[in-house]
Amino acid sequence: MNPNKNVVALDLPIPEISDMPEDTQKYFQICQEKLGMIPNVLTAYSQNLKQLEGFTRLYNELMLGEGELSKLEREMIAVVVSSENKCFYCLVAHGAAVRVLSGDPLLGEHLVMNYRSAQLDQRQRAMLDYASLLTRSPATVTEAHTQTLREAGFSDRAIWDIANLIGFYNMSNRVAIASDMQPNTEYHSQSR
Repeated sequence: MNPNKNVVALDLPIPEISDMPEDTQKYFQICQEKLGMIPNVLTAYSQNLKQLEGFTRLYNELMLGEGELSKLEREMIAVVVSSENKCFYCLVAHGAAVRVLSGDPLLGEHLVMNYRSAQLDQRQRAMLDYASLLTRSPATVTEAHTQTLREAGFSDRAIWDIANLIGFYNMSNRVAIASDMQPNTEYHSQSR
């Protein structure tokens, strides 16, 4: 019996770690060492190694790659998009990351529940307003919204990165919701 099969409601052929290719096993081992767990999203994707590779490559580039956005800002976007979509998995996982990175459990809770109630600087507010709008009503986004981001101090490259993060988390939220993906229990107690 593989306990990892309970990470999603779908009946997916999730392999045992020992049955995965060596490079995947190494990646999962790094996750275990750095995070103290293997995120359930990775476990779920392990049933399709090409999708796992694509997902992790894009995630790592968007969340850890070079750019103007801080790690905290990237996580803040993930939480606001997930809040708009009501994605339980991502709200728990990325809400925990905001708490850890900011050292402020209240900020994490504000972003999960209603980012508009959080004490944010102009840059963060503009970024999260954009994330919310592009998630809720993408057809209404105009050059004026892009200009607001520029006025808040974002370069066009940073705006590109913001849009990619928003798109990535909208996709991830939909997959997590559709599969009833469950967050790792470790996330619930981080930085509380």
